[in-house]
Amino acid sequence: MKNYFSSKEKKIGILGGGQLGKMLLEVTQKYDLYTKVLDPSTDAPCVVGCKEFINGSFNNYDEVIEFAKDCDIVTIEIENVNTQALKDLQQQGKKVFPQPEIVELIQNKVVQKQFYVDNDLPTAPWFGFKNLAEMKRKIEKNSFQLPFVWKAATGGYDGRGVMIIRSKQDIEKIPEIPGLIEELAAIEHEIAIVAARSETGEIKTFPPVEMSFHPVANLVEYVFCPASLPEQTLKNASELVHSLLQKLNLTGTLAVEMFVTQKGELWINECAPRVHNSGHLTIEGCAISQFEQHLRAILGFPLGETKIIRPAVMVNLTGEEGFSGPVVYQGAEKLLRIAEVYIHLYGKTETRPFRKMGHVTVTADNLDEAKQKALKVKGIIKVISTN
Repeated sequence: MKNYFSSKEKKIGILGGGQLGKMLLEVTQKYDLYTKVLDPSTDAPCVVGCKEFINGSFNNYDEVIEFAKDCDIVTIEIENVNTQALKDLQQQGKKVFPQPEIVELIQNKVVQKQFYVDNDLPTAPWFGFKNLAEMKRKIEKNSFQLPFVWKAATGGYDGRGVMIIRSKQDIEKIPEIPGLIEELAAIEHEIAIVAARSETGEIKTFPPVEMSFHPVANLVEYVFCPASLPEQTLKNASELVHSLLQKLNLTGTLAVEMFVTQKGELWINECAPRVHNSGHLTIEGCAISQFEQHLRAILGFPLGETKIIRPAVMVNLTGEEGFSGPVVYQGAEKLLRIAEVYIHLYGKTETRPFRKMGHVTVTADNLDEAKQKALKVKGIIKVISTN
């Protein structure tokens, strides 16, 4: 019987070599798991940390098939992968988690939204379209009022592919691509839950977190744990994520972003079948990290306890406006003088405005103290460039 707890035995293939993969590798190194990573960038964050690095495209069918030939199990750290290759690998008998059909479903926001509707999962009122002419007809037919939200059907990430449409002039800025329009929710809170499901059906859910977004970049700026919402709302949110996991029948990690409306309703915004930015603070704040939990889920190991061990706030480190080029983390050394401040730099060599370059997690005796410390951190460290 092959043993995953050996760098000479089973091989884990990871499609994508970004920061999520880098943090997965910190766990595989601890367990001495053999890892092989595929990424198009020769200086991807995962180059340091994996046993094998292959420079290639995770979108290219032939390259994914060739990459996975000697892998026992294949997983992802990015959704934008060739799902046909993953389906064929699964047919060949390789374990592929999350399952390719789930990745394919989530790659397209229109298909993803329809899944919520078909499974009676609450989400914002919406409609999909193939082109702008169809979109304009449906806006009129459905009496959609400004403002509303436009989302690209595919390819959007980190604030890209999303626009709040506030005027008729904004409508003319929408690109001629398939997408969806949804009601602009009267949002009271934005929360997220990361959960994991093993191949045997065991499910563990991390405590809900609350997110605060950058007003310009539409990127998460802070993540707070525990979320400061009524206990019943948080319980309902966890149950909703549990139900979604079951209906997807997913093996691996699922991150679910949700709106809490001013009326107290819960709406699923979108989900990701992988480890996620909203779960980074689990490394220092919870009894197990989302990264270890994901690996346990896909390898058939028992899932770990997810309870909070310290209140925590995550601060996203993104490139400052006006700076592009070789990265400099100005003020990083000053943070080392502050207790319970944990710096995670992703190893990206080039910065640009609003690019995710790292994060800092702070922990404290209570959430208010952690928030104060996070604001201090935000004022100290800046991601700039030498140019």
